[in-house]
Amino acid sequence: MPEIKAWLALCRVSNLPTVWMNVLAAAALASGAVGAPFPVFSGLLLLLAMSCFYTGGMAFNDYCDRHWDAQHQPYRPIPAGKVTAKQALFISLLLFALGVLMLTFVPHRHGLIAGIGLLTLIVAYDLFHKQHWLTVVLMAGARLGVYLVTSYALTGSLITSVWMLGLIQCGWTLLVTAVARLEHRFPQGYPFPVIPWMLAAMGLVDGLVLAVLLSPLWLVAGVVTLVLTRWGQKYVRGD
Repeated sequence: MPEIKAWLALCRVSNLPTVWMNVLAAAALASGAVGAPFPVFSGLLLLLAMSCFYTGGMAFNDYCDRHWDAQHQPYRPIPAGKVTAKQALFISLLLFALGVLMLTFVPHRHGLIAGIGLLTLIVAYDLFHKQHWLTVVLMAGARLGVYLVTSYALTGSLITSVWMLGLIQCGWTLLVTAVARLEHRFPQGYPFPVIPWMLAAMGLVDGLVLAVLLSPLWLVAGVVTLVLTRWGQKYVRGD
């Protein structure tokens, strides 16, 4: 069990519900815009592909940060000796490859092209984010990329409502980062888990927007996403 938890922590699986909600929201908006029913099979493929990209990106992030983590975050799986650097690199590359493979089966090839662009952003952020603070834009762009990939994969084009919602989440990601950086100014940090709650609230943001644009029932999905993410964070750190 400890070994499994280390792998789950490496990949930050507790945050996966927010990625799923991003894909579902983008798929609902994209399919609605072209007058098509919700794409169950293609939506599932995108859920799996974006999950692979997210978890692979987190594993690769820990691989790139392993020397820094050894000094500043020794509890992370690699410096703690629970996962080796080679294992982390292998699983990240495997997950990236699986994500790309799944995108080859989506309805429009533009989704695969957009997916490769998203993967490039993820890798670039992981490689350079410790070198310059401006790379936070890459991280925010990667969250936006989930929406863009979904839109292109399902319709072959960029649906306005999809990228607008993606931009909102892009801004939310930048806000989370800014609040996280401010936390370091407090000796004991924030008195309550601000960042975990803000991360979990990403799904709620989608739910609120879709409740206005599509149906109030999407607000329920947003709340469920928040609850699932916070529940997962109790067992696996999401930051």
